[in-house]
Amino acid sequence: MKTKEAYRCAECGAQSPRWQGQCAACKAWNTLEPITVTKKASAPVGAAAATDKPCLLEDLASENLQARTSGMDSLDDLLGSGLVPGAAILLGGEPGIGKSTLLLQLAGGQARLGHTAVYLSGEESLPQLKSRADRLGLLGPGLLAISTNKVEDALSILDGPDAPELLIVDSVQTLASPLADGIPGSVSQVRAVSAELVEKTKKTGTTLILVGHVTKDGQIAGPKLLEHMVDTVLYLEGDRKHFSRILRVLKNRFGPSDELVVFTMKEQGLEVVEDPATFFLGTRDPGLSGTAMAMAVDGQRPFAVEVQALVSKSFLSIPRRTALGFDTNRLNLLLAVLEKRLRLNLGGYDIYAKISGGLASRDPGLDLAVISAILSSFYDQPLPESSVFWGEIDLNGQVRPVAAHDVRLKQAKRLGHEPVCHSGTCATLSDLQRVLFGKEQ
Repeated sequence: MKTKEAYRCAECGAQSPRWQGQCAACKAWNTLEPITVTKKASAPVGAAAATDKPCLLEDLASENLQARTSGMDSLDDLLGSGLVPGAAILLGGEPGIGKSTLLLQLAGGQARLGHTAVYLSGEESLPQLKSRADRLGLLGPGLLAISTNKVEDALSILDGPDAPELLIVDSVQTLASPLADGIPGSVSQVRAVSAELVEKTKKTGTTLILVGHVTKDGQIAGPKLLEHMVDTVLYLEGDRKHFSRILRVLKNRFGPSDELVVFTMKEQGLEVVEDPATFFLGTRDPGLSGTAMAMAVDGQRPFAVEVQALVSKSFLSIPRRTALGFDTNRLNLLLAVLEKRLRLNLGGYDIYAKISGGLASRDPGLDLAVISAILSSFYDQPLPESSVFWGEIDLNGQVRPVAAHDVRLKQAKRLGHEPVCHSGTCATLSDLQRVLFGKEQ
């Protein structure tokens, strides 16, 4: 038990965590009196039962956590085996990216499979939820919903023998707990609400999915403890101006932590892209200069993406350098290597580079494709029609091998790309320039 000092109004009984001259409830002056408030301390979440002495792990009985399907095969593979009873999942993503749509589809799919799912919303009213579920074609028996901002209501749902098999809380920043001070969304409230919900679902066997807000830097808001106490952390990302969405797993205690699923946004909600290998290419004209196809790898999945570059004469004292889909600093580094190793004068040119399709990637294997696209635009010569590139460029102008080389090569052969340019076929930038454009250094 924990005790702390608070203040109660002698006129109306309203409590305040600190003294103030006027009661915020009844507006009476000088009526706040000090009192002692006792709180029940929260037990550690996710920890095993305390034992008097160490025990042999091989003698412990193994828990049989039989996971059930989510209704989406790709999502089951992402999670490892499906929805594990008692598991806590945290889903983050920018506003409007499709988190609520995805989770409402998941709840509706569970209801169709005969499982009980409860969608708790602290942001939308029940009529709003019904309208969206109706638009997505998800209305039916087994799909329950509640609109509340009190964590007690969520805990009461988990009490008794009728506890649902899936509870979705959208979002954890909108709930408030009486065991913590501060407004909903504050660090103390997020910590208390999450601890109570995770502890309760571990006991009942309900799968819990928490939706988390993100900061302006793209990080999940709240204490870092929130990501530590859950079993799985997912992140939904994408450009809202495009229809593609990528669901990544950042942490997973029940499966791989480097997988992803590609969705496309349609009228009936998010739909899984079964073969995303060429999804981000769209319609491209390989006869144009300044375009190169790269075989990128994100997680364990290879993607064929188009890298575009535009090199144009600049009339500015400081030429522009713009990158979309990858780091601008990396573009500046590659341009410096080009100028030094190939003796090109790029100081009088504006240079723009982007990854088409709205995809953002940190794959270092894109370096060779970016360099090829820039050279293609600079010389105004198109690259070979079915050529594909991957490789990391170091500061000496060498092309280095990158991770998942065999996976990229296998995918390139499956898609029929030729020639294939990587560290094994082009060892340096000079080799690349000579092979593609017939120019010596």
